Amino acid sequence: MFDRVWTGAHLCTMDGPPEDPLGIVEDGAIAAKDGRIAWIGRRRDLPGRAAQATECHGAWILPGLVDCHTHLVFAGDRAAEFEQRLAGASYEAIARAGGGILSTVRATRAAGEDALLREAEPRLVGLMAEGVTTVEIKSGYGLSLEAELAQLRVARRLAAEHPVEVATTLLAAHAVPPEFAGRRAEYARHVAEEILPAAAASGLADAVDAFCERIAFTPEETEMVFEAARAAGLPVKLHADQLSDGGGAALAARHGALSADHLEYANPEGLAAMARAGSVAVLLPGAFHFLREERRPDIGAMRAAGLRMAVATDLNPGSSPALSLLLMLNLACTLFRLTVAEALLGVTRHAAAALGLSDRGRLAPGLRCDLALYRIGRPAELCYWMGGNPCTGRVLAGRG
Repeated sequence: MFDRVWTGAHLCTMDGPPEDPLGIVEDGAIAAKDGRIAWIGRRRDLPGRAAQATECHGAWILPGLVDCHTHLVFAGDRAAEFEQRLAGASYEAIARAGGGILSTVRATRAAGEDALLREAEPRLVGLMAEGVTTVEIKSGYGLSLEAELAQLRVARRLAAEHPVEVATTLLAAHAVPPEFAGRRAEYARHVAEEILPAAAASGLADAVDAFCERIAFTPEETEMVFEAARAAGLPVKLHADQLSDGGGAALAARHGALSADHLEYANPEGLAAMARAGSVAVLLPGAFHFLREERRPDIGAMRAAGLRMAVATDLNPGSSPALSLLLMLNLACTLFRLTVAEALLGVTRHAAAALGLSDRGRLAPGLRCDLALYRIGRPAELCYWMGGNPCTGRVLAGRG
């Protein structure tokens, strides 16, 4: 006997052949046992019974959505900088003048963990309401040993207090803190030798990220951090080629990164290297839109290389104050010209791969029973509507 079944639903399994990548099953059913999918197929073929049955009345079921790139835990906002950019100031100019990331660092350091938790909760709950069941949360607004660990502790608390899976990423190599002004390489060494080992030893970090860019860290400094991550047994990710072609995509590939994210300026050779390495390209259309960038990621080169593409909010106060993953689906299609199938795979199967999570992102026997239910007429509506939320239910490990 199954623990639970959902019947009368149309399914987007994200597990189909190239001609049907969404793997659609009409008038389908899903059965769960011990938190995992035990059976999936057409309703008429459903074997056995279940302790609990839910009739879905024609709803569409997708794997629970995965937001694979967020900076969700922070204090304050940067609305004043938004006004400055509207008046003509660039993102780089604001950062070099002491604004940008460092302004959020000051606010985050001043806030206690309880305050950070209270500010983060509404952001997380909003994502969950859209069908998100797994979310990545980065640090990077502490930039000191204790403040970075505090952000990661808050991320763990969010997972403990809400029905959602949280993957944590140490992003101490996000910017140079004020106390290391003019000593960027020394701070990168501090991250590699002090902050990263402490985060690994505490069990607070699931992965390590770095910002490799002309306003952040050089490839050589990034590699120092990545070597320390390897020594600690942690996988790596990379903010790469957002503002310039710094060879970030190729660097990520050399280190077997789970993903490289942004990639507006990445060259085709670097993208092909990522594909060969098995890395995922995480597209962040919210930042592209909010910063009014003009250089789009080379989607054609990604397709040609067979590079998996994920889509995420990049939820952060400075460059992507995006509270909706569903809106990112629309922006990925309209701004980056993704197809509906590419966008939906980008917030399910490929987003899970960007976090190294092979047990979710698809509807298939043996995987976690993480589901998102939507009252829509066809899957394209999730990419089509701008605003609104058609999510009518969310299931986490067979519960919900």
